[in-house]
Amino acid sequence: MQTIEEIVSLMSSKGLRVTDQRRTLAKLFFETKGYLSPKDVYDFMGKTYSGLSFDTVYRNLRVMEELGVLEQVMFEEGVKFKMHCREHDHHHHMICLGCGITYPIKFCPMDQTEVPDEFQVIRHKFEVFGYCKACSEEEGVQQGE
Repeated sequence: MQTIEEIVSLMSSKGLRVTDQRRTLAKLFFETKGYLSPKDVYDFMGKTYSGLSFDTVYRNLRVMEELGVLEQVMFEEGVKFKMHCREHDHHHHMICLGCGITYPIKFCPMDQTEVPDEFQVIRHKFEVFGYCKACSEEEGVQQGE
C-alpha cells in the first residue's frame, strides 16, 4: 500500500494540483481498511470542506482510480472504492461483505475461459463476495453456504 506522501507525489508527477482536499482524500483511504462508497467519502469530506459538491468528490475518486491509487468494486448497493492492494501479480479478490477484508485469488478464471474468436477481451475483473470467518461467526452465517 502506498503512503500518503507517495500518493501526493504521484498526483503531482501526473500534473495534478495537490489540493488540501486531495491530500485529505488520500489520508482517508490510507487510514481506512475496507471499502468506501462515494457517499461515505462525500459525508466525511463535507465535515471539513463546506460547499464541497458530490461531483467534485466523485471526480477525485475517478482520478485516484485512474492513477492506480484506488480500486473500484461494484457491490449490490453500488460502487465502492478502497486503496489499491499493490499485489504485483495479476489476481482477483474474495471480499468479506461484513468487514471488507479482501483475500487475493492467486489464479485467473479467464485462463480457463474460452473466449469466442469474435470477441476481444480488453480487461476483466473477478470478485467473490462472502463472509470471513470472524464475520460469519458474528452474523451466524454457515461457512460453505
